[in-house]
Amino acid sequence: MNSNRSRETLRNIETRPEHAYPVYIVDDLPANRLLLKKLLAKEGYGALHLFASASPMLEALNTSDNLPGLILLDIMMPDMNGIEVLQYLQENECFRDIPVIMVTAHQEDRYLSEAFEKGAVDYIRKPVNRTELLARVHAALRLKQEMDIRKARELELLKTKEELEEANRELRRLAREDGLTGLANRRYFEEILEKEWRRHQREDTPLGLILLDVDFFKRYNDTYGHQQGDVCLQKVASVLKTIAHRPADLAARYGGEEFALILPNTEVPGVEYLAKLINRRVEALQIPHSASDVAPVVTVSVGCSVSFQSSAPNMEALIKQADAALYQAKENGRNQYHYLPLQ
Repeated sequence: MNSNRSRETLRNIETRPEHAYPVYIVDDLPANRLLLKKLLAKEGYGALHLFASASPMLEALNTSDNLPGLILLDIMMPDMNGIEVLQYLQENECFRDIPVIMVTAHQEDRYLSEAFEKGAVDYIRKPVNRTELLARVHAALRLKQEMDIRKARELELLKTKEELEEANRELRRLAREDGLTGLANRRYFEEILEKEWRRHQREDTPLGLILLDVDFFKRYNDTYGHQQGDVCLQKVASVLKTIAHRPADLAARYGGEEFALILPNTEVPGVEYLAKLINRRVEALQIPHSASDVAPVVTVSVGCSVSFQSSAPNMEALIKQADAALYQAKENGRNQYHYLPLQ
């Protein structure tokens, strides 16, 4: 249920006439049932349901889609007395908020005291007085409507809160995601790298970083157009998503046609393996690139480095070294990776 629907439910409850609530009348004597029905029907209460004992009434409760707004309940009945019925209603969350008025000929207060302890909201003495009956029924149904309005408002607030939380989650996702590729954006990359850097320093674990460029991407855009250039970047990004598969790994669009991978707790052989894998998988996409000097298809140049606790003075040194490795990969002919250790 969305918030619009919950608001509609609230409006329906607030405008629901008192007489529209079903009323259950439970008494083992036919004359008592018929008298109560006659008095209420004369005042416009139409949805009156009569039961000779508790069992059929409880069966109706458990199968009805339209629960009563009020139960008029005799205390002394053959199969299950009114106190036992109250106990049953209180133990079932679906029925707990249905007001119950006890209708009794008993003069002993102990019966009423026990009924109130079990959840009854009011009582009527037999023989029934018409004025008293209508006043108490009106008050109980008003109470029921107020409870329904409160629950509907609580539900509306809950739904609004859930929708707001979902909107905030979506905003957070958009704030850290590159709109074209679906990878992390530069801002989120820097945030995560800083966090992983602190963890790397604290736990003395290696931290790998890969930077890569699409080879001759400006020529690709000039030859095939910017729309196809966007498609090309999306396909390269899809490769990186499969490479950065561990929970702590992060693939990001670093800027333009440049990408980055953060690889926490990854030794040099692992980083080099992934760098080589990126080269192979991007080339395997077989995206035509007739303007490239190194291959007839799109390729990438990859630079990588790994920081150990004692090898890098700061995070910027790791980025600078990975960038220098990327430059060297390009100088060496592109479509390859190059690793540079931190000095």
